[in-house]
Amino acid sequence: MNVVSEQISKLGVVPVVVLNDAKDAKPLADALCEGGLPCAEVTFRTEAAEESIRLMTQAHPEMFVGAGTVLTVEQVDRAVKAGAKFIVSPGFDPEIVDYCLEKDIPVYPGCITPSEVAQAVKRGLEVIKFFPAEQFGGVSTIKALAAPYVNVKFMPTGGINAKNLESYLSNEKIVACGGSWMVKGELVEAGKFDEIKAMTEEAVKLVADIRSK
Repeated sequence: MNVVSEQISKLGVVPVVVLNDAKDAKPLADALCEGGLPCAEVTFRTEAAEESIRLMTQAHPEMFVGAGTVLTVEQVDRAVKAGAKFIVSPGFDPEIVDYCLEKDIPVYPGCITPSEVAQAVKRGLEVIKFFPAEQFGGVSTIKALAAPYVNVKFMPTGGINAKNLESYLSNEKIVACGGSWMVKGELVEAGKFDEIKAMTEEAVKLVADIRSK
């Protein structure tokens, strides 16, 4: 696995962040880092995403900040220029994946079918996103996909929370889970960064507890 995958694997959880205002980027990054999760997938669904990535990486150069919901190669360029260390796409887009591989940018495309996993394997990807996880069968589907594709590991996102995290992280084919329960939009917009920090600490403890079993 690449360096980013290794670090994400160590953390076990990737906070999936939606920021509508870039002013919230630094305090959110502070809360995540202080809470023990120096990582974030900032979704490119909002106008504030690019600037938010820039502010987060400037404030915390050690933080693994990536861009999520990337739909075009132009967004890849913007995200990387802003400081994104990895790219996540909701589906398997060959153009985006090939572009990232050519540029040596870690990329995690969304795959939910054997055909999509096969395309990822063909390109040498070792870790792929599984999205939307809960809606497409969760752990049982991941187990089924992992059976023929023995060298692939998964980063499921979608519908994962503190209650079902253990069912995912207990599977050796899952390196980490994407989740937004500790960085809910209403908490960010209300400026409740202390609460986000506390929930992040709880998530870190939960991962440690799960992995110690």
